[in-house]
Amino acid sequence: MKKQKNIALVAHDNRKKHLVEWVQYNWQTLLKHSMVCTGTTGKLVEETIQAKMQETGIKSEFSITKLKSGPLGGDQQLGALIAEGKIDLIIFFWDPMSPHPHDVDVKALLRIAVLYNVPIACNRSTADFLISSPLLNEPYEPILTDYSEYLNRNV
Repeated sequence: MKKQKNIALVAHDNRKKHLVEWVQYNWQTLLKHSMVCTGTTGKLVEETIQAKMQETGIKSEFSITKLKSGPLGGDQQLGALIAEGKIDLIIFFWDPMSPHPHDVDVKALLRIAVLYNVPIACNRSTADFLISSPLLNEPYEPILTDYSEYLNRNV
């Protein structure tokens, strides 16, 4: 990982308000990094950061890549970016109390993040710990599990 991270921001509908509040608090830190968001979350994050910049008079370029909505393939697009090594950490405010029609995609996204040793925060407390880590602003090389034995097995 380079010093500037690629941060994925995702939130289920019932948790978008919480993510927006978190972005309002952490927007200046997020400006130093590139962001990838699913669907509506990307629009909300972009609007939130632009409003904070206008409010404070701070002018800065920032990068947000917006994927499709999660249920329309955004979770799978994000999973592909993780597998390609293009995501450094994930802030995913998911709602454990609501059923989701794309629940299998959510589980696959969580699985692929663990498989590729990508830090993932699923609640605000963990997101606060990740974004305040000194490792966020330093180069970092995660240790990946060697799956060669799995790949070379005789089937």
